[in-house]
Amino acid sequence: MKREMDGLITQMHSAGIPYAEAIRQFKKRYILEVLAHHKGNQCKAAEELGMHRNTLSRTLAELDLDTAAIRNGMRRPPSSERLRVQSIASAR
Repeated sequence: MKREMDGLITQMHSAGIPYAEAIRQFKKRYILEVLAHHKGNQCKAAEELGMHRNTLSRTLAELDLDTAAIRNGMRRPPSSERLRVQSIASAR
């Protein structure tokens, strides 16, 4: 993993990405990964990240991440939508 991280850092530096933007992108990706692991549950994600839920919520806002979209993207579609997709798939 260290080798992969070193390569990524070298690429970012070579591309002229400023430090603040590199940190911002890392935070976004890392937090989204933890949220996905916890199916959008901010309380569980905050606990794993070692921060208070309010801090996580504020960080998401600072990173311009839409918390509603995160939650909705990680939920199962309503049963009516699942049935519609299944009907279309079985008709093919």
